[in-house]
Amino acid sequence: MPIRWYGPADPTNATYQNFSRVVNFILHAMSFAAINSGLWLVEEIRHPWSHLERFSLIWFLVLVIHLIVVIAMRTKDNDAEAPL
Repeated sequence: MPIRWYGPADPTNATYQNFSRVVNFILHAMSFAAINSGLWLVEEIRHPWSHLERFSLIWFLVLVIHLIVVIAMRTKDNDAEAPL
């Protein structure tokens, strides 16, 4: 089942903002997987690239930082019900 937003797109809604961040992270992760696997395939077949490991590691670290930001900024559904 695909990820889908049901209802009007309201950029001021906290849940919608969280959904948008998650979708952006998923697109980032899919791009990382597709481009890196393609680069490694080309590198193995015919074109040696000495900096491919460093490139992949740096991009992976950026992806992990993106994940940490998405998790840190997620909405808390129980904040309104929390006792003082």
